[in-house]
Amino acid sequence: MKENSLLDKKSISIVSGKKANFKELAKDCVCFANAQGGKILIGIEDDQDLPPKGQMITNDLIEKINKKIPSLTLNVGIAASIKKADNNAQYIELQIFRTGQSVASTTDGKYYMRISDDCKPIMPEDLGRLFSERNSFVWEEKVVKKIPLAHCDQFKLSQFLKDIRSSERVSDFVKEMTDEELLDHYFITQDNYLTNLGILWIGNRRDRAVLHYPPAVQFIKYDEQDNKIAKRVWDDYTLNPKEMINTILKEIPEWNEFIEVSDGIFRKNIYNYEPEIIREIVANAFAHRNYTMRGDIFINLFHNRLEIHSPGTLPLGVTPENILTKSVQRNALLAKLFYDLKLMEKEGSGYDKVYELLLGSGKKLPTILEDDDRVVVILEKQIVSKDILKLMNKASEELQLKQKEVITLGVVAQNQGINAIDLSKILNINKPNGIQHWIGRLIDLKIIQSKGKTKGTFYYVNPEFIRTTDFVEKTDLKRIEPYRLQELIYEDLKNYPNSSISDIHARIGDEIKRRTIRTMMDKMITDEIIKKHGNKKGTKYFIDVKP
Repeated sequence: MKENSLLDKKSISIVSGKKANFKELAKDCVCFANAQGGKILIGIEDDQDLPPKGQMITNDLIEKINKKIPSLTLNVGIAASIKKADNNAQYIELQIFRTGQSVASTTDGKYYMRISDDCKPIMPEDLGRLFSERNSFVWEEKVVKKIPLAHCDQFKLSQFLKDIRSSERVSDFVKEMTDEELLDHYFITQDNYLTNLGILWIGNRRDRAVLHYPPAVQFIKYDEQDNKIAKRVWDDYTLNPKEMINTILKEIPEWNEFIEVSDGIFRKNIYNYEPEIIREIVANAFAHRNYTMRGDIFINLFHNRLEIHSPGTLPLGVTPENILTKSVQRNALLAKLFYDLKLMEKEGSGYDKVYELLLGSGKKLPTILEDDDRVVVILEKQIVSKDILKLMNKASEELQLKQKEVITLGVVAQNQGINAIDLSKILNINKPNGIQHWIGRLIDLKIIQSKGKTKGTFYYVNPEFIRTTDFVEKTDLKRIEPYRLQELIYEDLKNYPNSSISDIHARIGDEIKRRTIRTMMDKMITDEIIKKHGNKKGTKYFIDVKP
């Protein structure tokens, strides 16, 4: 039971005894109310999952909370109740409801907001922004046009229900709901009318077109002189977000472009822009954009970079510097839907996946810019270096690194070593021992080494690990990929024409099964890549070099 943006734990001493601090509890309630609401479990310590054995809660304490918190806060709705844990001890579950179009505060005029697992004060310069964002926080569940469910797009409705019930991210309890219950569960409908979210997802084209404001996407391609050479627009409102994202990935051929990077006699294909990264960033643009302001999503493809523009600013509490670790949902219901339908890697963020894929491919981290009316994500086309790509491939394939370890290794490698302070800035680490959490097993596996202490610690890639990067262990050939086996056979016949299969087998590796080589050579003959002459044991293979 970990604390997060929707859950906090407090000692029972915050509401009882001489150390009772209802002002501190009131501040936390304001935090949740200004975000997405949440729960505070009172009577469970931060490092525990259960309350102390034998702990009992009196009704007087519940009444005291229900009186004190409203007297210390404004625009905060709460409900306190007694719960029993698995060890039969009791604790208090304090439910805090999200404020709608108002802003919560303490009675002494202070504003706070829950960001990830922290309660942060709202600075004066951000207060106006919080007020302006109130409408966008309730946009999804509003019923404006009173469109009955019966008037929705029946195909989109059927596909939505099918997608939800086939998703492994959805619990069996939700899947077993009736159609009407499931639509209410995802706030697609309210009292049998379509909400704004419902119109966006299963509404008819005409109803979607009059939303305030419906999403539209423009793809623009530029040449090396930044002149427009191609344009594609999706602005007829026939598609819901899922259909639009799939169409963008399918109908833009540039996503299939890649470069070949040599790896000895092998070649590795590196996408200019990984389709999975495109999906994640475009999905984030849909899920977290401000739907109460006008603006299209722009996908601008230049000869050396890709820019994705999303209307609106980042959600309050998220900055370009902390976007990797902070998770604040401007449209929480839409983000939940995107996650359950597997359109986003992670509910609320997903940039950790983007970082992992980019660094794993030897590319730079994305550049994120926030303007007055838009957020721009910039992806570089080129890899940093072939050596770093080899390093990342070797580490990931041989050691099965975790996501945080891949990101950390990529940052250390691309910076050719980095000190603890700079690493903390890049990864937005602000907690004690946070770096150790990101480094994980990298030092124990002897991939990364360190020197110095505390803030002066310097991390760098182990030179011995770098030296072994160019060597391929023989056991790897047992799991060799088909296209690599084909290249091995081709290169061998180029150097040793008119060879028998036994000679080829001995040269490229006895650990590969002979029938695997024979199957590949038969395919290469069918594809007219190689030829043969002779029969049975006298069969010889060669490459037909045409003049």
